[in-house]
Amino acid sequence: MGRNGPTRLVARNIDTGEVVATRVTVATRMVERGIGLLNRQRLDPGEGLLITPCRGVHTWGMRFAIDVVALDASGIVVDAVSSLGPWRIRLPRRGGDRVLELPEGSLLRTNTQRGHRIALDLVPAWEMTPKGLQAA
Repeated sequence: MGRNGPTRLVARNIDTGEVVATRVTVATRMVERGIGLLNRQRLDPGEGLLITPCRGVHTWGMRFAIDVVALDASGIVVDAVSSLGPWRIRLPRRGGDRVLELPEGSLLRTNTQRGHRIALDLVPAWEMTPKGLQAA
């Protein structure tokens, strides 16, 4: 496909240097934000859903647990919840601007915590490998 191929949105924890997700989908329209992950059976490793604008989420009707990160406008983590199971709610947090939903275990794997900064970058597909970003 060459260097003119597609790009992907990648979430990186600036504080730990870890790649949090390599395939982040963005939900900005009301219908996308409302459906979220309800029609999914699971999130695969490396996937994520960025819901914006959004300050809190629920997992009513979902079939699997997720990790949830609420970010302020500059990407600072204002709330981080591991293993939010189905039929739960996470109320809005002060300063929250958007929410990143991740596969269960992502926060532990990347040591992502409140106060860390998550950068969301467009990365060309040719810089990607099956396991994530190529070494610089």
